[in-house]
Amino acid sequence: MGQRVRWGMVGGGQGAFIGAVHRAAAALDGLYDLQCAALSSDPGRARESALGLGLTDRGYSGWREMLDRERSLPPERRVEAVSIVTPNHTHHEIARAFIDAGFHVLIDKPMTTTVEQACDLAAAAERAGVVAAVTYNYSGYPMVRQAAEMVRAGAVGAVRRVYVEHHQGWLATKLEAAGQKQATWRTDPSCAGAGAIGDIGTHAEHLLRFVTGLEIEAVCADVNTFVPGRRVDDDAAALLRLTGGARAALTISQVCVGEQNNLNIRIHGELGSIEWRQESPDFLEFRRLDGLRQTLTRGMPSLGVAAAAATRLPTGHPEGFIEAFANIYKDVAFAVLACRTGARHDMHRSTFPTALDGLRGVRFVERVQAAARSGVWTAWND
Repeated sequence: MGQRVRWGMVGGGQGAFIGAVHRAAAALDGLYDLQCAALSSDPGRARESALGLGLTDRGYSGWREMLDRERSLPPERRVEAVSIVTPNHTHHEIARAFIDAGFHVLIDKPMTTTVEQACDLAAAAERAGVVAAVTYNYSGYPMVRQAAEMVRAGAVGAVRRVYVEHHQGWLATKLEAAGQKQATWRTDPSCAGAGAIGDIGTHAEHLLRFVTGLEIEAVCADVNTFVPGRRVDDDAAALLRLTGGARAALTISQVCVGEQNNLNIRIHGELGSIEWRQESPDFLEFRRLDGLRQTLTRGMPSLGVAAAAATRLPTGHPEGFIEAFANIYKDVAFAVLACRTGARHDMHRSTFPTALDGLRGVRFVERVQAAARSGVWTAWND
């Protein structure tokens, strides 16, 4: 489009893994210009991190200073979109302030720590007509988009059974006791809210909905904390009743020794099945009722429009995590640039995860926890 989004960041400074991921993803297609940032809650670290990125004049000591200074600039100079990559418990306050000031926002998952906060953000974004995206980045993989296109086109027939697994092993020991930064805040209920359910369970829930197009109607769950002394969950399993009569089983764990980031989805329908694995993201397995088995590969000319649009390299040149993240950023950039013409963003007709998806993710956390406490099937909208 020959234009770039004027962009800022809150969080993601020195020592933060995900901040560098966001910056790499935003840079990949040349659609963003990082103009300002408040990269840490510590003013000194924030300024030092900003200088490391070449932000000499608009590296702010905190997000409130960034908000005040940016909205005082002329419209053609201030940033348009802000990525919020801070600990979970801060998302609501920061995002709401920027939304109310008319800025577009990209929020890391889970969007908030309570359903009430998530509802508030979704409503505020809709009133303001701004883009409010949530970085469920796995939906950016080309073969995930291919799977969604095929399932919704009826390639597997009516969906009967879905399996989603997201298994990691990095928290198999009490890593937080050693002061490891990521483990420390992610296992602190005052910062993270939930543990594995919020951290990776929301990814699994979104992947299920994104590929199948189905919604959750009821949940039965088992939630566990295996590591002694840990204050949040580190393992969970849920049985799900989906719209249309389909059934799903979803398991998440961060204490599976030997696992790295094993996210996969299997969808079985009346006419066939599809399987995708995040650790081999360029391939999609398709099996039909008549016995035909195909391995679809990213970049094949026979793939659908969605997969082709999300592909940058020819086959044999692997694409991965950053590229998938970048596809979310690319879709958001097009929406932000469209808003320059005066259009209001409609989150109900979006090509990327929005605040509504973020709300569903936070509700998933709440419903799984409620179902585990009650020990019975729990309706989605109780």
